[in-house]
Amino acid sequence: MPGFYQNGFLVYFAAFKEHIGFFPTSSGMAALKEESKKYDCSKGTIRFPYGTAVPYGLISRIVKYRVKENPKKKSG
Repeated sequence: MPGFYQNGFLVYFAAFKEHIGFFPTSSGMAALKEESKKYDCSKGTIRFPYGTAVPYGLISRIVKYRVKENPKKKSG
């Protein structure tokens, strides 16, 4: 599963039969819970169904949150 790493794991993503799975960890999900609620979500996953526009703005905000969060985990 491909992913991005900077000062630790940021996010993973994968294609499935009926959706794209985006895995920003539970903290990334909690930070943008309201914005994510229109999608099928679990503790650490958002599922973007095929046939709908990919919410690049939401993905960007989650990744930026995770980038800021990771150095805090490393130094704390």
